[in-house]
Amino acid sequence: MGGARGAGWVAAGLLLGTGACYCIYRLTRGRRRGDRGLVLRPSQSAEDLTDGSYDDVLNAEQLQKLLYLLESTEDSIIIEKALITLGNNAAFSVNQAIIRELGGIPIVGNKINHSNQSIKEKALNALNNLSVNVENQIKIKIYINQVCEDVFSGPLNSAVQLAGLRLLTNMTVTNDHQHMLHSYITDLFQVLLTGNGNTKVQVLKLLLNLSENPAMTEGLLRAQVDASFLSLYDRHVAKEILLRVLTLFQNINNCLKIEGHLAVQPTFTEGSLFFLLYGEECAQKIRALVDHDDAEVKEKV
Repeated sequence: MGGARGAGWVAAGLLLGTGACYCIYRLTRGRRRGDRGLVLRPSQSAEDLTDGSYDDVLNAEQLQKLLYLLESTEDSIIIEKALITLGNNAAFSVNQAIIRELGGIPIVGNKINHSNQSIKEKALNALNNLSVNVENQIKIKIYINQVCEDVFSGPLNSAVQLAGLRLLTNMTVTNDHQHMLHSYITDLFQVLLTGNGNTKVQVLKLLLNLSENPAMTEGLLRAQVDASFLSLYDRHVAKEILLRVLTLFQNINNCLKIEGHLAVQPTFTEGSLFFLLYGEECAQKIRALVDHDDAEVKEKV
């Protein structure tokens, strides 16, 4: 099988469950792609890299083993462990680039379609860490529509939903890919109103990213939003939520003030966010917060 080329094939034993052995790791492709001059540690088995006992930052050779492992096995336990290890290592900037150069983003990205919800979550977490790198975002953006579908059609407050929201939040820190969420804005507000506290905070982080971009203002204001949205401006609402909904209103106001933006007043239908934010009920709620007990809230009001 071509064992005379490069480093050949390296056997990696994986002892899980009843002790069955899995997978052979081919290192030739990585060597054909070029040696970056990295000083590699002694080769570790895949078991060492995925069993939680190996907590050093992995090098290119070790990351390559994990990527081949993800491609070659169908064992759910192994896939989940490999994704956790890759996700942890993707938190380091040097590995964000290495994983991309090794072709790892589509390998991880393909796992978000897995039927196992825990694997889907771990794949989203790994993509989330990888998405901190701007070059990686160019490759990750092809998964945005799929992530949105999973977030809005899956179980409310689930680990998969939160992982997807975190990834979308990272992908919208800059304006480059925000337009891809235009058709999902109403869905975001629906999850905001029905989700628990953690879900509300994560959705608001994402909405705040969108609200800072004048190009997204009209889409936000057109969104059909249930009137219960205004209850988020009540005095008893948790501070971390209240501050964010106040900032959302502030950001939208700032974008509307930009010279020339929405110079021709669009027609906003009844039930839209525009009608809620600029109606009398919202004005009354904002005025009632002027004497809020918390100094940060008062300042924001």
